[in-house]
Amino acid sequence: MNIAMNAENFIAVNSFISNIDFEGTEVLRVIKDPKIDAFDEPTYARVIGSNFKNGTIEVKVLSRLLPDAPEFARGFLGIAFRIDEKNGHFESLYVRPTNGRNENQLRRNRSTQYFSYPDYKFDRLRVESPGEYESYADMGLDEWIDLKVKVDGEHAELYVDNSKHPVLIVNDLKHGPDAEGAIALWVEEGTEGFFKDLKINLS
Repeated sequence: MNIAMNAENFIAVNSFISNIDFEGTEVLRVIKDPKIDAFDEPTYARVIGSNFKNGTIEVKVLSRLLPDAPEFARGFLGIAFRIDEKNGHFESLYVRPTNGRNENQLRRNRSTQYFSYPDYKFDRLRVESPGEYESYADMGLDEWIDLKVKVDGEHAELYVDNSKHPVLIVNDLKHGPDAEGAIALWVEEGTEGFFKDLKINLS
């Protein structure tokens, strides 16, 4: 199922969304509301009427840093899924495009990330299970990146740029195998996110 990237098909949750013409293609632009200070929050464009449990989500993303982006900004953007009605619980897989080709190997190893809202944000997972919920993938700012998330029960896989094998595997989605809910396009602080070609396939 292809989702038209018209802003009318999305609800802005702690974010600002708009349509722009990007090299002749209408894309969705998403920016986090700066009033939200915390990280790994529900800051996304939620797909109206979506309900997802198992299947695949595919989208092309492009990230730029905003002029006032803080030093720690990495161009964070990605996919949130199984979102409850009140945006109080969800799973997410996202990327940090500035890390993909960084000269620091530790940053490269943190190019992709899983988190589960509200209890398992990136910082907790990094302390309790270092390296298990983030990984390396080649990517950069200001270029289109193909993301695909495959979900089955409590297992999720992230594919980047049509990789044959997943770049990140999560074997224990924190909300369990039976959670379901909406899909959203997620951004974090300092990021100007662009999204196109959203496809959802249920299984």
